[in-house]
Amino acid sequence: MTTIALFGATGKTGRRVLHRALDAGYDVRALVRDPDALDVQHERLTVIRGDVLDPAAVDSAVAGSDVVLSLFGQVKGSPKTLQADGTRNIVRAMQAHGVRRIVTLSGGGLRAGDKDRPKAPDHVMRFLLKTLAGHVLADAEAHLDVLRESGLDWTVVRGPRLLETPGAGTYRVGWVGVGTGMQISRDDLADFIVTQVDDRSFVHEMPFVSA
Repeated sequence: MTTIALFGATGKTGRRVLHRALDAGYDVRALVRDPDALDVQHERLTVIRGDVLDPAAVDSAVAGSDVVLSLFGQVKGSPKTLQADGTRNIVRAMQAHGVRRIVTLSGGGLRAGDKDRPKAPDHVMRFLLKTLAGHVLADAEAHLDVLRESGLDWTVVRGPRLLETPGAGTYRVGWVGVGTGMQISRDDLADFIVTQVDDRSFVHEMPFVSA
């Protein structure tokens, strides 16, 4: 059985990914700062107390895993280089333990080169992000650099505005401005992320997923 090392399991999307991964039959090793913040107990869930900025804790979570799902990101009060530094710790642990597959989460402000065809609303959203929270975008770009230099089988899943509404059970996968929309439920985004545990269609790609 495939074992997932999960980072960000107590976040709004991470909780949904955790439940779906367990429902799909995967074993999960979740690194969390506060185990009491998890709302699930399961025989296939191993909870490890620690922080993604602690290399030893990250190494403990990655050891014995086959795939990494990294869903942590900037929140109020986070270090400005949280995603890049945490991803660097994860990559080093993966290299040490021979784990090759990692899936991370970002937003549409992170561009995928020529495959994206951003329209006016996309440009506006990116401008606002750079203006109001430029460090978040800079951190996302830096985490992508870490992945590109890692030699690992990475995928960065990008999403638009995330909704708390129940999932529709369907979604579109494409690129910014190409066959996609401006929002998606966290439920549906979580569904797609879990498919990437076994799906290698988007290795070294940054698919944009929307309703």
